[in-house]
Amino acid sequence: MTGSKTRFAGVLYQNIAKPILFLFDPESVHKSFINIGKFLGGNAVTKGITRWVYYYRNPALTQNILGIRFESPVGLSAGFDKDAEIISICEDLGFGFTEVGSVTKLASSGNPGKRLGRLPERKSLWVNLGLNNKGADSISSGLRNESYEIPFGVSIAKTNCRETVNDRIGKEDYLYSLKKFNSRNVGAYYTLNISCPNAYGGQPFSRPAAYEALLKGCDALHIKKPIFVKLSPDLTKKNVNAIIEISKRHKVDGFVISNLTKRHNFGEGGLSGKAVEKHANDMLKYVYRKTKGRFILIGVGGIFSAEDAYRKIQYGANLVELITGMIYQGPNLISEINIGIAELLRMDGFKSIEEAVGSGINKRHLHRHAK
Repeated sequence: MTGSKTRFAGVLYQNIAKPILFLFDPESVHKSFINIGKFLGGNAVTKGITRWVYYYRNPALTQNILGIRFESPVGLSAGFDKDAEIISICEDLGFGFTEVGSVTKLASSGNPGKRLGRLPERKSLWVNLGLNNKGADSISSGLRNESYEIPFGVSIAKTNCRETVNDRIGKEDYLYSLKKFNSRNVGAYYTLNISCPNAYGGQPFSRPAAYEALLKGCDALHIKKPIFVKLSPDLTKKNVNAIIEISKRHKVDGFVISNLTKRHNFGEGGLSGKAVEKHANDMLKYVYRKTKGRFILIGVGGIFSAEDAYRKIQYGANLVELITGMIYQGPNLISEINIGIAELLRMDGFKSIEEAVGSGINKRHLHRHAK
C-alpha cells in the first residue's frame, strides 16, 4: 500500500510541484522546504499524514552499526538541514537517519552572491553556499533536550573565514564544535568534514600532517561516540592511502564517501548528484578494498533510485545518504529506495543488508543490479 501512495505522490511532484518550484531561485526554494518541513514536523496531525503517505520499514533493512540502530540505510546527507530544523519530519518521510550541518564554531552567513544552481541536464546541483549555519553553540543548545525516533549525526567543519586557514586555528575550530556537541550529549555520531569544496582556504585538513594533528586533538577529547571523516572525491589515491593509514592509528570509525566534486568548469563551488557519482563510487570501491571492512562506509553521491543506492551497498557502503536525488525526484524517493532495496535483496538471495555489503567487490562478476 505504501508503494502506491508514494508513487502517486511522486507523480504529483513531477507533474505539478517540480515544474513550479524550478521556476524560482533554488536557494529560496530550499529555505521554503526547510520552513515546510518545520511546520509538518511540528505537530502530530501533519506528522501522521506524512507518515501515512511515505513511511516504509522492512526487517531486512535494519542494521545495528557501532551501537546505533538504523531502521533504514537511507539518510539525509549533511548540507540540507544545516541548522538541524527538520529532523522530526525526516523520520516520517522514511529516512533511517539524518546528518545535520555542517556546523562550525562560529555562526556564518556563508559565501556572498549567487551560490546554488540547478543543472538538470546533468542531474546535478552547483553548490557554493560556504558553510552557512547558526554555529555550534546555538545548534547544540537547541538540540540538547530533543529526542527523535531516528538517529542523527552532526557534521562538523571549520568556520569559513580567513583565520582558520592557519592549521592550528583551524584545528581548534573543529575541536571546539566537537567538544560542545559531545559535552551536551547531542548526536549519535560525529563527522569531520575535511572536504568542503566551497570554503575559504580550500581543504587543508586533507593534507596528511594537518589531518593527523586534527585526529590527535580529537583523541584527546576521549569521544565515545563514533567518528566519521568525510572525504573529497577528488583526492589522489596516494592521499587516500595516507588518510587511511593515519586513521588506523586514531579513533576513526568510518568514512563518508564522498563530498562534492570540483572537477568542473564553473569556477568556485562543487557539483553534486550524477556529476559526482562515478568519482564517489570509484573511491568507495577503492576504500572498501583497501580497508576490508575495518571501517564503516557511508556512500553519497548520485542516488536517484533504489538501484543507485544498492550499487553503493554492493561496492562496500553500509549506509547511504542523499540530497540531490530528492530535489529532482521528490520526497517520495526515500520510500521508493527503501522498498526497492528490500526487493533487490530478496532477488539476490540476501536476508539483510549486511550480507550485501561489498558483494560487488572481489567477485568474478558483479551482481546484476550493480553493473
